[in-house]
Amino acid sequence: MAEESSQDKTEEPTAQRLSKAREEGQIARSQELAPAAMMVMATLFFTMMGQYLFNSMGSLFKSQLQFDRKITDKAELLPAIFGSAIVDGFVIVLPLIAIMAVIAALSTTLSGGLIFAPKLALPKFSKLNPITGLKRMFGTDALIQLGKAVAKFLVVGAILLVSVMNNLNDLTNISQMDLGQAVRVAGTIIVDSCFWLSLGLVLVALVDVPLQRHQLNKKLKMTKQEVKDEMKNSEGNPEVKGQIRRRQREILNNKMMTKVKDADVVITNPTHFAVALSYDPNGEGAPILVAKGDDGLAARIREEATKHGVYLFEAPLLARALYFTTKLDHPIPEALYHAVAQVIAFVFSLNQSYGRGQEVIKPDPKIPDEMKFDANGVLMNS
Repeated sequence: MAEESSQDKTEEPTAQRLSKAREEGQIARSQELAPAAMMVMATLFFTMMGQYLFNSMGSLFKSQLQFDRKITDKAELLPAIFGSAIVDGFVIVLPLIAIMAVIAALSTTLSGGLIFAPKLALPKFSKLNPITGLKRMFGTDALIQLGKAVAKFLVVGAILLVSVMNNLNDLTNISQMDLGQAVRVAGTIIVDSCFWLSLGLVLVALVDVPLQRHQLNKKLKMTKQEVKDEMKNSEGNPEVKGQIRRRQREILNNKMMTKVKDADVVITNPTHFAVALSYDPNGEGAPILVAKGDDGLAARIREEATKHGVYLFEAPLLARALYFTTKLDHPIPEALYHAVAQVIAFVFSLNQSYGRGQEVIKPDPKIPDEMKFDANGVLMNS
């Protein structure tokens, strides 16, 4: 049979495939989301704190253009003064820098989440292959990246052009304004430009984020044979098999517990074993074992029986005999007919004499020697 080509990859990636891809650092991460988020935050920052920021920077520039006579006589003071001005300017813009750094980190992980993939740090000699490099340069992904870059350039360029044209008079006359007015006008132009740029970058990000997810999903798609092989390998894993068996037991036990409420009697050890029996007095069949369990499961059976008013009959030998010889949803063995009949007759008599004040003697059912088991399921007379 010919190997399935990439055209045959029609199956959605499984959870195991997605997990493995994530370990290898293959996640849907948009490079356009961080710039868009940073521009939006910058716009909000300039809108709320722009006046303070521009006034502080204007005052700093103005103070640096005023020289004391001492400076003209001692030129060696200039480096210290300029250094202090640089520090003051850095302190003014530090909140903006800190916010941008936090937004850049958060937005980078927003689409793909945090991952730790040591494999990405390992050298890949396949990247040195010139043929592979040419495929990356002229492949479909490269064309998509080129298209995104051109679209982003056109959007940002158009927004900047419109912004410049709308503020052309202010930009032309800004050199004739005093410093304070020039800073205020420049601040208004910057805030306006940031607003429209943020809208443009958000538009680009809204297109790029689902595009990245679509490309990753397409890359990770599997052939039908790959899905079958993965399922086969997973089922061969002891841990997976154990989980499947545990889940099957849970489903079976839960289904079994729903039948306890309809049982006629629960025979107990009294603590280690419990079996629930159901009997139709109008039928011709033997009593049916509808639930059984040991230790924790036996406790659940007793609890469920007490909750629904099912009688608990303490008979250790009979409970163990039924537990070890009777399968779930099967009739009891013929050797235990007489003992079980005594118990069921006693329970039915209790129900009929309830409220009449009649005393019903509790039976002591006798168990055949070949049905006497210890707690480990070993015949006591063997």
